Amino acid sequence: MTRNLRDKKRLFITQSILIFLTIIITGGTFPIICKATVSGDDKIRNAIVKIYASQSSPDYLNPWRSGAATQVSGSGCIVEGNRILTNAHVVANSTYLEVRLHGSSKRYKAKVLKVAHEVDIALLEVEDKSIFSDVTPLTLGELPQAQQEVLVYGFPFGGDSLSITKGILSRIEHQSYVHSGDYFLAGQIDAAINPGNSGGPVIVDGKIAGIVMQAYSPLHSENLGYMVPSPLIDHFFKDLEDGKYEGFPALGLHTQNIENPAMKKKYKMGESMTGVVINHIYFNSPAKDILKDDDIVLAVDGHDVSDDGTVEFRHSERTFYSYFIEMHQMKEKVVLDILRKGKVKRFTFQLRNEKDDLMLVRSAKENNLPRYFIFGGIVFTPLTKNLVQQWGRGWRHRVDEELLYEISNWPSEEKKEVVVALKVLAADLNRGYHKIGNWAVDMVNGKKFADFDDFMEILAKEKAPFITFKNRKGYRIVIDRIKAEEDKEAILKTYRIKEDRSPDLK
Repeated sequence: MTRNLRDKKRLFITQSILIFLTIIITGGTFPIICKATVSGDDKIRNAIVKIYASQSSPDYLNPWRSGAATQVSGSGCIVEGNRILTNAHVVANSTYLEVRLHGSSKRYKAKVLKVAHEVDIALLEVEDKSIFSDVTPLTLGELPQAQQEVLVYGFPFGGDSLSITKGILSRIEHQSYVHSGDYFLAGQIDAAINPGNSGGPVIVDGKIAGIVMQAYSPLHSENLGYMVPSPLIDHFFKDLEDGKYEGFPALGLHTQNIENPAMKKKYKMGESMTGVVINHIYFNSPAKDILKDDDIVLAVDGHDVSDDGTVEFRHSERTFYSYFIEMHQMKEKVVLDILRKGKVKRFTFQLRNEKDDLMLVRSAKENNLPRYFIFGGIVFTPLTKNLVQQWGRGWRHRVDEELLYEISNWPSEEKKEVVVALKVLAADLNRGYHKIGNWAVDMVNGKKFADFDDFMEILAKEKAPFITFKNRKGYRIVIDRIKAEEDKEAILKTYRIKEDRSPDLK
């Protein structure tokens, strides 16, 4: 017998033994080869999409023009109702959107259905419903426990195929969201997160525990990022049940921690009492004229507020006390326990304001060109978070100190918006002011104004020969009104600007 025949015989005997053992294990029946079924993991993979976005972001530094068109990509997943869940920043200022299923080469045209910029969430819809035909939509799960294992699905840069990375949810607490600058609950993930992962689902036990929103960058830490947690996504979905998005509510209180023994004694707090002291109530807060400065917030909806401003939102886990306000829907009621002059009182308020409604410096509206007006070659615009973000790193060293004051200030009935002299388009008319930029305007010809519309109205009605713009410190810019009108077209032509104002002001 040749060696080749001996090897074949050994192989035949081995295969026979394996078949015999299989018959015994399966109860005396031969295994039947069946059509492959879709596993739980495959169902998740099949619901993941890559998003292709063409974006044209406004140029807040040159508000008469749009920024250059760019191509970006992100991730998302199919959820109930033939919708695609992703990040707001993936699709913000988009001019054209396409999505592609994992494992497919076909792209489907998409459009934004609803968006919540403050928590970086967006929903997309696709006209061609065939994309959903063989897909089981993903569902929302519970907020995972800290140290629980998570899977991150998405399409990060460096390849075109679906990437799945494993990590743990290391902690859950309020964080600043890069896209909006707002402060909301977020989950920190110890997993590889890179550009392109944004909007992809974070999966625990086959369900959505959150969506990836940003990587941690200040210290360039590796394998560290953040997700929008499922309670915020659930809030967003419930908000949309009536077809209208109203946002996350805020009460409009500015508070200070009470960790000093002398402060606790001054406010007549018992040994077991904890809370935060109110040092400002916003003018449009539902608590205005009911709560007072120096009131102590002891509890929100029955949840005790600690001296450091946190509440226990789950056993042994704490976050900022506004959590129990933000988890309400708009127009719902919140209950506060208040200590006032040593006596505990309970107040109920109907929530009617978004966080942005209570800010002096707000976000600009998506897909709109920034508001602006050019007078005497000076470009005036409202101060928005978008403008601050475009200034970028080191911007604090390049702006007037009065503007820094306004950025950290809160609104009032008299001052609801900040107007900025953004830059000067150099001309004979404005000689001596050419270096001025990012300069907060406080008065026009001695008149104060509430917002940009009010500012524009004062300018339109002013008939004095000179217009004087003044900041809080009294520094002034004086422009010859008649000459400003005479030189307007020449200045616009020199700087190739079509209009002296944004379309909404025409």
